Amino acid sequence: MPPDHQIAKPTTEDQPAEHTPFADAHILIVDDDSQLRQLVSKMLRAQGYRATAVAGGREMLETLRATSVDLIVLDVMLPDMNGFSVTKRLRGAGYTAPILFLTAKDDTEDKIAGLNAGGDDYVTKPFSLDEIVARIQAILRRTMQADEEAIIRAGEITM
Repeated sequence: MPPDHQIAKPTTEDQPAEHTPFADAHILIVDDDSQLRQLVSKMLRAQGYRATAVAGGREMLETLRATSVDLIVLDVMLPDMNGFSVTKRLRGAGYTAPILFLTAKDDTEDKIAGLNAGGDDYVTKPFSLDEIVARIQAILRRTMQADEEAIIRAGEITM
């Protein structure tokens, strides 16, 4: 792996965490760096999450048409699409799943552009896997808990 990633090794290589919040969450990782995709996917799976990894924006859009995801980890500089542009497109179409940008673009202007495009969080490379997991958990805690609170149950009836 290139030295600019300086990623911490997972603390739980093969065992899912026992108390991972929202462990049934499905997370889509979109990055053209195959080693980074594999590492982030492996770490999230070790934490008990379902993870799908794709290399580009078109693959991401195909995946989103085929399946539901709870959060997207998205690189900005993809070979086929710009992460900011695709986020604006998704938000414009009413897509509400949270998006965490994970990118080498570390200028303040880029961070502001990402958040204004509809991103929910922005992490720059190099990064810590533990920080990514903590940020994902925080986002899911806010978004999935709100979804759960919108569910009304009365006996066997769920609305």
